[in-house]
Amino acid sequence: MNKNLKRRIRVKAHIRRRVFGTSERPRLTVFRSNAQIYAQVIDDRLGKTLASASSLAIKDKMTKSEKAAKVGEILAQKAKESGVTSVVFDRNGYLYHGRIKELADAARKGGLEF
Repeated sequence: MNKNLKRRIRVKAHIRRRVFGTSERPRLTVFRSNAQIYAQVIDDRLGKTLASASSLAIKDKMTKSEKAAKVGEILAQKAKESGVTSVVFDRNGYLYHGRIKELADAARKGGLEF
Protein backbone atom coordinates (compact mmCIF):
# COMPACT_ATOMS: atom_id res chain seq x y z
CA MET A 1 0.00 0.00 0.00
CA ASN A 2 1.50 3.33 -1.01
CA LYS A 3 1.80 6.29 1.36
CA ASN A 4 -0.96 8.34 -0.33
CA LEU A 5 -3.50 5.56 0.12
CA LYS A 6 -2.44 5.04 3.75
CA ARG A 7 -2.87 8.75 4.38
CA ARG A 8 -6.33 8.80 2.76
CA ILE A 9 -7.48 5.83 4.83
CA ARG A 10 -6.22 7.48 8.04
CA VAL A 11 -7.93 10.80 7.20
CA LYS A 12 -11.10 8.93 6.16
CA ALA A 13 -11.28 7.21 9.56
CA HIS A 14 -10.82 10.56 11.30
CA ILE A 15 -13.64 12.13 9.25
CA ARG A 16 -16.02 9.17 9.74
CA ARG A 17 -15.70 9.45 13.53
CA ARG A 18 -17.42 12.83 13.29
CA VAL A 19 -19.63 12.56 10.18
CA PHE A 20 -22.82 10.52 10.55
CA GLY A 21 -25.91 10.61 8.33
CA THR A 22 -29.42 10.65 9.77
CA SER A 23 -32.84 10.55 8.16
CA GLU A 24 -33.14 14.33 8.50
CA ARG A 25 -29.60 15.02 7.28
CA PRO A 26 -28.06 12.08 5.40
CA ARG A 27 -24.38 11.76 4.47
CA LEU A 28 -23.22 12.61 0.94
CA THR A 29 -20.13 10.49 0.33
CA VAL A 30 -17.80 10.64 -2.65
CA PHE A 31 -15.43 8.08 -4.16
CA ARG A 32 -13.14 8.80 -7.06
CA SER A 33 -10.99 6.50 -9.13
CA ASN A 34 -8.53 7.57 -11.79
CA ALA A 35 -11.24 7.55 -14.46
CA GLN A 36 -14.62 7.82 -12.68
CA ILE A 37 -16.35 9.52 -9.76
CA TYR A 38 -19.21 8.12 -7.67
CA ALA A 39 -21.46 9.78 -5.08
CA GLN A 40 -24.12 8.48 -2.72
CA VAL A 41 -26.56 9.97 -0.22
CA ILE A 42 -26.70 7.55 2.71
CA ASP A 43 -28.87 7.28 5.84
CA ASP A 44 -26.42 5.67 8.30
CA ARG A 45 -29.09 4.92 10.91
CA LEU A 46 -30.98 2.67 8.50
CA GLY A 47 -27.89 1.66 6.52
CA LYS A 48 -29.69 2.64 3.33
CA THR A 49 -28.63 4.50 0.19
CA LEU A 50 -31.23 7.14 -0.65
CA ALA A 51 -29.73 8.39 -3.93
CA SER A 52 -26.65 7.69 -6.02
CA ALA A 53 -24.97 8.89 -9.18
CA SER A 54 -21.77 8.14 -11.05
CA SER A 55 -19.87 9.24 -14.11
CA LEU A 56 -20.30 5.78 -15.64
CA ALA A 57 -23.68 6.87 -17.02
CA ILE A 58 -22.21 9.95 -18.74
CA LYS A 59 -21.28 9.09 -22.31
CA ASP A 60 -20.50 12.65 -23.47
CA LYS A 61 -16.90 13.61 -24.19
CA MET A 62 -15.85 15.91 -21.31
CA THR A 63 -13.08 16.38 -18.78
CA LYS A 64 -13.07 14.59 -15.44
CA SER A 65 -13.91 17.84 -13.62
CA GLU A 66 -16.86 18.46 -15.92
CA LYS A 67 -18.06 14.89 -15.32
CA ALA A 68 -17.77 15.45 -11.56
CA ALA A 69 -19.92 18.58 -11.81
CA LYS A 70 -22.50 16.68 -13.88
CA VAL A 71 -22.58 13.88 -11.28
CA GLY A 72 -23.20 16.54 -8.58
CA GLU A 73 -26.14 17.94 -10.54
CA ILE A 74 -27.62 14.48 -11.14
CA LEU A 75 -27.19 13.50 -7.49
CA ALA A 76 -28.85 16.71 -6.25
CA GLN A 77 -31.82 16.06 -8.55
CA LYS A 78 -32.17 12.43 -7.37
CA ALA A 79 -31.81 13.44 -3.71
CA LYS A 80 -34.53 16.07 -4.06
CA GLU A 81 -36.80 13.44 -5.63
CA SER A 82 -36.15 11.30 -2.53
CA GLY A 83 -37.12 14.21 -0.29
CA VAL A 84 -33.60 15.14 0.82
CA THR A 85 -32.70 18.83 0.92
CA SER A 86 -29.92 18.97 3.51
CA VAL A 87 -26.87 16.67 3.73
CA VAL A 88 -23.58 16.39 5.57
CA PHE A 89 -20.59 16.13 3.22
CA ASP A 90 -18.15 13.21 3.57
CA ARG A 91 -15.14 13.82 1.32
CA ASN A 92 -13.93 10.29 2.10
CA GLY A 93 -10.35 11.33 2.89
CA TYR A 94 -9.79 13.21 -0.35
CA LEU A 95 -8.66 16.82 -0.35
CA TYR A 96 -11.48 19.31 -0.91
CA HIS A 97 -10.03 20.30 -4.26
CA GLY A 98 -10.48 19.58 -7.95
CA ARG A 99 -13.11 16.98 -8.79
CA ILE A 100 -14.38 16.69 -5.20
CA LYS A 101 -14.94 20.46 -5.02
CA GLU A 102 -16.60 20.49 -8.47
CA LEU A 103 -19.05 17.79 -7.38
CA ALA A 104 -19.85 19.57 -4.11
CA ASP A 105 -20.37 22.94 -5.79
CA ALA A 106 -22.67 21.41 -8.42
CA ALA A 107 -24.69 19.62 -5.72
CA ARG A 108 -25.08 22.93 -3.88
CA LYS A 109 -26.14 24.61 -7.11
CA GLY A 110 -28.65 21.78 -7.63
CA GLY A 111 -30.34 22.63 -4.33
CA LEU A 112 -28.63 20.55 -1.64
CA GLU A 113 -27.60 22.34 1.56
CA PHE A 114 -24.36 21.44 3.35
